[in-house]
Amino acid sequence: MSAEGGTKAVVAALTANLAIALVKFGAWALTGASSMLAEAIHSVADSGNQVLLLVGGKRAKKGVTPEHPFGYGRERYVFGFIVAVVLFSVGGLFALYEAYHKWHEIHLGHPDSLLDGRWWWVPLLVLGAAIVAEGLSFRTAVRESNRTRGKQTWPKFIRAAKAPELPVILLEDFAALIGLVFAFLGIGLTLLTRNGIFDVIGTALIGLLLVAVAITLAVETKSLLLGEAAGPEVQRHIERALAGTEGVERIIHMKTMHMGPEEILVAAKIAVSPADRAVEVADIIDRAEGAIREAEPMVTSLYLEPDIYRADYTPAPRPERPSAPAH
Repeated sequence: MSAEGGTKAVVAALTANLAIALVKFGAWALTGASSMLAEAIHSVADSGNQVLLLVGGKRAKKGVTPEHPFGYGRERYVFGFIVAVVLFSVGGLFALYEAYHKWHEIHLGHPDSLLDGRWWWVPLLVLGAAIVAEGLSFRTAVRESNRTRGKQTWPKFIRAAKAPELPVILLEDFAALIGLVFAFLGIGLTLLTRNGIFDVIGTALIGLLLVAVAITLAVETKSLLLGEAAGPEVQRHIERALAGTEGVERIIHMKTMHMGPEEILVAAKIAVSPADRAVEVADIIDRAEGAIREAEPMVTSLYLEPDIYRADYTPAPRPERPSAPAH
């Protein structure tokens, strides 16, 4: 559900952003408003990001190979991280540069084309229409996210989501709406006061907003790239399946890790009876594997180690890495 919903939200956002970007560039060409140019570049960056998410989703479906025995599920995380880099550099830093460039022109006394031109009303019309289009795209992302969000708050959902597409689109669309409001206020106040500094402020706020969103996305996708454990509910399903398997005395320890949004690796050590023969232990493991896969279909890689539980057992300490030789 998350993959299908994420793809639907990405396509909706891409369609909206491509159309909006063309209109924004046209409005900037007529008026020279820096907020309009920043928003146009923002839409281009968002469109490129959505293409990256679609490419990552397609590449993640590649099958297992000898070189990649756990598949390509993490491709979606890699492309999600690239999206954060693109949003930071192309969107945020460009908007901040454009704000500085426009402020420098005002400081030198250059005339503001937004105030002198007859097309002053175009940016306001374009921004109003863009707010409506981005609002529809944002509504789609919210609707698709609600199918998997459950009772989680939005910040918790963004932090806990294992599929990168929906959090990325949610944050991008949210930033787009807020950025459009900044641009609308900046241009509107510039026209009312005949002072171009408000256009500069609106552009700078757009840049700061995009940088903040990009950093948030980078932090979250970095965590996924490093390898996050399965969610608490998924772990409970696996533990219940193991504990309920005939012949499993207890779970000694268990580790899980997402190899992709819908692919989970499970490694567990389970206690069996000291009296069990090898063939009986093999049957216990087979039953446990079947129970886990039935309880949690996302488990694609499963490794169970049988052992005898000893309450006084202390694992050997991990060996220290040898220090680098001195030069």
